[in-house]
Amino acid sequence: MRAYPLATDGLLAFGALVSMVVGSFADPHGPHGPTFGTRTPEPFSLLLMLLGAAALVLRRRRPRTVLAVTCGLSLLELASGDPRAPVAMSAVIALYTVAALTDRPTTWRIGLLTMTGLTAVAMLAGPMPWYAQENIGIFAWTGMAAAAGDAVRSRRAFVDAIRERAERAERTREEEARRRVAEERLRIARDLHDVVAHHIALVNVQAGVAAHVMDKRPDQAKEALAHVRDASRSALNELRATVGLLRQSGDPEAPTEPAPGLAVLDELLDTFRHAGLPVTATVQLGTGTAPLPAAADLAAYRVIQEALTNVRKHAGPGARAEVSVVQVGNSVEVTVLDDGGDSADSAPRQSDPGGGHGLLGMRERAGALGGSCDAGPRYGGGFRVHATLPV
Repeated sequence: MRAYPLATDGLLAFGALVSMVVGSFADPHGPHGPTFGTRTPEPFSLLLMLLGAAALVLRRRRPRTVLAVTCGLSLLELASGDPRAPVAMSAVIALYTVAALTDRPTTWRIGLLTMTGLTAVAMLAGPMPWYAQENIGIFAWTGMAAAAGDAVRSRRAFVDAIRERAERAERTREEEARRRVAEERLRIARDLHDVVAHHIALVNVQAGVAAHVMDKRPDQAKEALAHVRDASRSALNELRATVGLLRQSGDPEAPTEPAPGLAVLDELLDTFRHAGLPVTATVQLGTGTAPLPAAADLAAYRVIQEALTNVRKHAGPGARAEVSVVQVGNSVEVTVLDDGGDSADSAPRQSDPGGGHGLLGMRERAGALGGSCDAGPRYGGGFRVHATLPV
């Protein structure tokens, strides 16, 4: 029916024509109630019924025009037909179509005009008294047609609104899924960057030391190679844990060890001390309070790790670093300072295009928790990283 609307309207028009012709042979005022075959329609009435049914073929393409045509044919029949033929049935169908395809105010205006016009002509111009049941029936059928068309239109609008909301919700779910995937990808990328940058920088430093003292001080070279081995083992373990996040939850090979945090800060600082970077640390967290949330704990650890890695990579020889972790109210402030060493302009600047993704990763970590991270050169030399993490 939806694929061939014109054919559907043609079948409806044919059915309406048959109904009108059959109804025109019935007499509602028989001695024992309505009787069939006691009267015969006039040729003019048959012509009006044929024209009214033919107009219904175009009811969805020209609904108002079809309504005007069928109402005109119905008025001719009501004013001149005796006995009357049910030509008004075509007007009823046309009024239903107008109500189903337009809005409610238009339905009210056109419906009242059609009901009033047809009923008034039937009561005033017909051969029967004004209160005859045929006249009241015209009023009732036109009113029901307008109401039924409006109800169908309202239901279609309701169904379309539900379908649109469902499609919009589906699009929203897909966009939310894509956003979550992108956020998770960025988070894993930050973890990989922090792990690789930190450990590879230490391996590079210790390997350089080992190569430098291999011939003259083999004991010190052996110690440096041991640090290389420890750093590479730690890198492999953290990489395995990070990549393991991509596994399914039921995979037996998925990592079960907790993510690093401030509890293992001393181990992190020892790796830098072994690499030749003197580091002092001060940790002042609230006493008697709950431990830091896992996300804030990991973010603080990674900020310190990345900041010290940048000091080791970019600061001059002899540089010293200071780490401070202080809880102030509902936030933890992480500060990493360095004095720049022997080079006055060795630390990476915030606007350096070649600074990599370290500073960006620190800002993203802090921003994901609703905090902030600032990094920039210190007055007199060196570099300062300060992060505020809400807890």
